[in-house]
Amino acid sequence: MVSMKAFRKGTGSAYAAAALLVFALGLWGCGPSGSPDQGEGKGADSSDAAMGNSGAVIEVATASGIPMLLVPGGSFMMGSADGEEDESPVHRVTLAPFVMDVTEVTHAMFEKMQLPNPSKWQDSPDKPVNQIRWRDAKQFCNERSLEEGLDPCYDETKPGWPCDFEASGYRLPTEAEWEFAARAGMGGDFPFGSADKLPFFAWFADNSGAQTHPVKSRKPNAWGFYGLYGNVSEWCQDVFDPGYYATSPAENPRGPSETGEDARRVIRGGSWKSSSSMCRVSFRQGQQTGDTDACFYTDFCGFRCVRKPSVTELAMLP
Repeated sequence: MVSMKAFRKGTGSAYAAAALLVFALGLWGCGPSGSPDQGEGKGADSSDAAMGNSGAVIEVATASGIPMLLVPGGSFMMGSADGEEDESPVHRVTLAPFVMDVTEVTHAMFEKMQLPNPSKWQDSPDKPVNQIRWRDAKQFCNERSLEEGLDPCYDETKPGWPCDFEASGYRLPTEAEWEFAARAGMGGDFPFGSADKLPFFAWFADNSGAQTHPVKSRKPNAWGFYGLYGNVSEWCQDVFDPGYYATSPAENPRGPSETGEDARRVIRGGSWKSSSSMCRVSFRQGQQTGDTDACFYTDFCGFRCVRKPSVTELAMLP
C-alpha cells in the first residue's frame, strides 16, 4: 500500500525541534541470521579482533516519544573468522554517527501511524510487530518521519522506493550500523560474554515458548539497546550478497548496488524460533522481502529504525 502522506515529502522542516534528554551510558570497550526457516545456525566466532570504539552513547527523546540512542559512530571489526562463508572476511568498518531505536518497533508504535498491522501475535501492545514485509517497514519509516516533521527517506513514487540517506527522516539500518550497535564495543560471538548468558538478553528457541514477548523484558546490551539478539529478526536496508564482505567499502558501507529487482534483503539478529548460534552478532541471512507476495507468513520478521543525527544532536557529541 502506498501512503498518501508520503507524497508530502519535503514539506517538513529538515529537523523538527525535538526535546532532547541527555543521558550518558557506560561505554564498554574501546579500540580501533542462516536459512529463512530459522533452523540450526552457524559456528561461533572465536575472534577477539572485533572490538569497536565510540564516545558516550546518548539517549534522545523524539517528537513521537519513541526512545532512541545517539551512537557517535567509530570503527570496529565486522564479521567472523569462524562462522560461515558469508560472515567473512573480517574487515574494519568506520561509521558516521547515527540514531537508532532502543527497541524493535512495537504494535503500539506501528498502529499509532494508522497502518494495517499484519502481525501474527497482537495480544500485547508492547510486543514487537512481526510478519512484516520489507515495504511495510519502509512505509512505517516514512509515516513516522512525516509525523515528526522530517523529510522521508523513501521515495514512494519510484519503483523499489529508493532510499535517500541524506534525508532527515527515518530508514532501516544498514547491516554495518546494526552490527555496530549489537556489538556495543565488544568482540566475540556475544557482547555479554558467552552463549550461556543468552537467556538473560534474548527470547529465542530455548526460552520463548514459540512466540514473541514484550520488548524490554530481557536485559539491554552495554549501550542500552534491547532485543538485538532475539524476539524478532530485524530488516536492514542492504541487498543481501553472501560475498559482499570481500568488496565492502571501509567507510559507511550500504550493501551491494540496487538491482531494481525484488532482491533478498539482509535480516539480522535471532528471533523467538532461532538457535543460540543464530543469535550471534555476526550471523546474517538474506530474506525475500515479501513485497510482491500476497501470502507472506514469515512470522519472525520485525525491524527498528535509524536516522541521521540533527545538527543539535551532533553538537552534543564529545
